[in-house]
Amino acid sequence: MPHLHPVRIYYEDTDFSGLVYHANYLKYFERAREHLLGPAELVRLWREDGVGFVVYRAELAFRGGAVFGDELEVRTTVRLESPWRAVFDQQIWRPQGAQAMVTGLVQLVCVNRENQLVPLPAGVRAAMGV
Repeated sequence: MPHLHPVRIYYEDTDFSGLVYHANYLKYFERAREHLLGPAELVRLWREDGVGFVVYRAELAFRGGAVFGDELEVRTTVRLESPWRAVFDQQIWRPQGAQAMVTGLVQLVCVNRENQLVPLPAGVRAAMGV
């Protein structure tokens, strides 16, 4: 079952055409991942364990645009690609929509304070359900 995260579209999210600026969808995906893992755990992970996330790869496909005032949801599922990499399958939907407006595959890895690759911590894998 996917993790659901609500997103409200504000005027500042849109461009001159009135549609959400394409790069903002990456922000919505990021917020959804943050809430899936838990902001407090992400802070603790960095402060206490010295481990943080970086995006290894991101792919987006656009099928529809959102506008000011829309209330959307980000649906996220996660799979473990390797002990080093998690793949987040993320989609943005209108709650009653027939298809996803934007789809994305975002691959994350963990690094330490020296920016060296480290395996995904067991607690992170558990929080993601993988």
